Amino acid sequence: MVGITSIKTYIPIYRLTGDEIARMWGGRSLGGEKAVAGCDEDSITMAVSAGLESMTGYKSKIDGLFFATTTAPYKEKQAAAIIASALDLDRSCCTSDYTNSLRAGSLALKSAIDAVQCGSADSILVIASDCRLGAAQSTFEQTLGDGAASIIIGTQDVIATIEGSYSIFNEFFDTWRTEEDVFERGAEERFIDTAGYKPVLIEAISGLMAKYKLTSKDFSKVVIYAPDARGHAGLVKSLGFDKSQVQDPLYAQIGNTGTASAFIMLAAALDTVEPRDRILFVTYGDGADAFILHVTDNIRKTRMRPMVKRDLERKTPINYARYAMWRGLVHMEASRLPERPPLSVQCLSREKKNILALYGVICTSCGTPQYPASRVCVMCHTKDNFEDYKFSDRKGKLFTYSVDHLQPTLNPPGMNGVVDFDGGGRLVCELTDCDPAKTEAGMPVEMTFRKLYQSRGINSYFWKAKPVTED
Repeated sequence: MVGITSIKTYIPIYRLTGDEIARMWGGRSLGGEKAVAGCDEDSITMAVSAGLESMTGYKSKIDGLFFATTTAPYKEKQAAAIIASALDLDRSCCTSDYTNSLRAGSLALKSAIDAVQCGSADSILVIASDCRLGAAQSTFEQTLGDGAASIIIGTQDVIATIEGSYSIFNEFFDTWRTEEDVFERGAEERFIDTAGYKPVLIEAISGLMAKYKLTSKDFSKVVIYAPDARGHAGLVKSLGFDKSQVQDPLYAQIGNTGTASAFIMLAAALDTVEPRDRILFVTYGDGADAFILHVTDNIRKTRMRPMVKRDLERKTPINYARYAMWRGLVHMEASRLPERPPLSVQCLSREKKNILALYGVICTSCGTPQYPASRVCVMCHTKDNFEDYKFSDRKGKLFTYSVDHLQPTLNPPGMNGVVDFDGGGRLVCELTDCDPAKTEAGMPVEMTFRKLYQSRGINSYFWKAKPVTED
């Protein structure tokens, strides 16, 4: 029985309202708000956060990681390998990037289902993450949000089985970007709706129902991707689904999160359905993929830790000036401190386990964890008597911290802290997603994978501490 064994989301805490964008340009507000990735976040860091959530408590080995995005930081380098390293997956794990289409997430999902069904893998982790950018004063600026979602496909403790699928492709220009484009491009909205989105989705859904001899009444929940809330409402009306069946696309709360959008909607739907319910799950982008999911009794276990509602409630408002700084739309004063030394690819290769997965060591003589690894124990001074010890999945407390109001930063003020990990070990690192007024010594913190800076076209990733997320 192949299906979804885990599904989790990651939505950044920052929100920018349509009213704030309209106030900046003196235009019309579309209402609502969108999720905004922090200045130290991108599609890779959000993918790591979503992946870590999916793997929490997951006991089976992950055989593959399929990463879907339209906003990979590199045009020629596999992002999935970076994510797998940060998640500390086995080196034999098959990694692959799916990109260049908003349907990349469902294409990765189909590949994962096929791999598990044919027996070439026991479980595949599929992660979709996007951080798209709309030009100033454009509709996209108000509607495009940032976020990530992860799904594990396997055969053990399945919460929703895959009963069937139906796919079509369609060569059509609705949204696109060339290699030179920074901002999203799009055709006229009515043309997209009448000539692309609506007919393609109707064809895919009708084809699925005809193939499996189902009707709209056979589905308890309907999860359908749409470019925007208006298009979503129009399609649902055309298909004749009852309002109670349809999952809210969440565009008024977080915006259109690209490849992750349909996955986040599916996660929200799975937070509300009951065993034996049937879900229609449909994605769109240069065609469409439609799936039939059948909910099992295992869904009750996921109710212990609903994700989407928590992520929607955790939010911090930002103004347009901060958003513009984070997205590089305005230039800041350069740092007056000496420049950082250029990144060394040799050093990154040598220390990748310590940097990307945050491995230190633990002394086998006295049991003291320490980071970074050294040859002599800081406690008992035993030499060369250590085992690997991972810190990234451990929580701790903030021993002390500093706040820097003088040095220019994308998210002022700059904050650094000393973390004492539960079980031992100490790390000096940057703090992120913190409100200085609410930060205090002894505060519970956890680690999160973030960007530090860029050098020679290479993103420097490392782990920062943030306040513990309450379930």
